[in-house]
Amino acid sequence: MLKVGLTGGIGAGKSEVSRLLVEYGAVLIDADRIAREVVEPGTPGLAAVVAEFGEEVLAADGALDRPKLGSIVFADADRRAALNAIVHPLVGARSAELERAAGPDSVVVHDVPLLAENGLAPLYDLVVVVDASPATQLDRLVRLRGMTEADARARMAAQATREQRRAVADLVVDNDGPLAGLEPQVREVWAELTRRAAEAG
Repeated sequence: MLKVGLTGGIGAGKSEVSRLLVEYGAVLIDADRIAREVVEPGTPGLAAVVAEFGEEVLAADGALDRPKLGSIVFADADRRAALNAIVHPLVGARSAELERAAGPDSVVVHDVPLLAENGLAPLYDLVVVVDASPATQLDRLVRLRGMTEADARARMAAQATREQRRAVADLVVDNDGPLAGLEPQVREVWAELTRRAAEAG
């Protein structure tokens, strides 16, 4: 099994890269999706978040009000750390479970948005970074996701810098250009990953 960490700044196009890798045969473990699952209504994760942040982070239907919680934690590093202390161990445990379920010859891709920020590179056999310039990220967040420029800049500022991400990369996918330029690069990355998995096996 080859354990791959996949990361990239918000708006860099990591989701598209992970989608292509799955098409080629990778087993995807999506930390963001798991992070949502571990705080669904009725979970110990949600109970812990409410105990820490109060009932006001719940929506009327009892689910987590993500925008409300986001507005609290993005503005305050200590509150963000408190949330991470609840969610990260739960995500780690579920990720390990999914990894164990993958076959021994699998290329397991862990999609981890905050890999560089949380010093997680050593957990993986290699790290793939999806890279785009800050100008490209900003344009995509405003144009494609409908964020205000101020909100987009704040989200970007809360993450590692481009240089910090590239510093932990074993392989870099340049996603500054159009979508058509992405597929051939990801195919090359996949060839490298399967080669390494075969060597490891």
